[in-house]
Amino acid sequence: MASTADFKNGLVLKMEGQLWQILEFQHVKPGKGPAFVRTKIKNVLSGKIVDKTFNAGVKVETATVDRRDMTYLYNDGTDYVFMDSETYDQVAIAPETVGDGARFLLESMTVQVSTHNDVPLSVELPVTVELEVTHTDPGLQGDRSTGGTKPATLETGAEVQVPLFINTGDRLKIDSRDGGYLGRVNH
Repeated sequence: MASTADFKNGLVLKMEGQLWQILEFQHVKPGKGPAFVRTKIKNVLSGKIVDKTFNAGVKVETATVDRRDMTYLYNDGTDYVFMDSETYDQVAIAPETVGDGARFLLESMTVQVSTHNDVPLSVELPVTVELEVTHTDPGLQGDRSTGGTKPATLETGAEVQVPLFINTGDRLKIDSRDGGYLGRVNH
């Protein structure tokens, strides 16, 4: 059990038989009336995000979530297979759990896997990943009508928007949360 005073980003609560992770919280002390805590929470399994308000001091059941580093090995056709970096146990995780980050998964990449009672809840990639461009059309000098970007296919098969000067074979830094181009990696 935890009180609203113990809230912090990332804390996982157990409410109505489901697991919810705190994304944001704010303690509010209005001039009149009792204090309360405004939160933005995410359903760990479905990914649904909702706003919820708790009265200050309320006790909420917390869930024990184990976070550990795992290495991505391969996709077996349906699931993504990861290996625990300490025990070398292999775990198959469904694509729904891996989520959108699967577009940027490379073999032997280290990720953080959150589990509850040995059930995988989420897979968190590093914020920035370095990937090679496997295909992009050459940019035309002076072509600024498209806002200065073009599509590029990365070695994982993901397609992202990149500046016109990027060529096939370049290594790029990509934000794994939204697929945004962050820069070119110098060799």
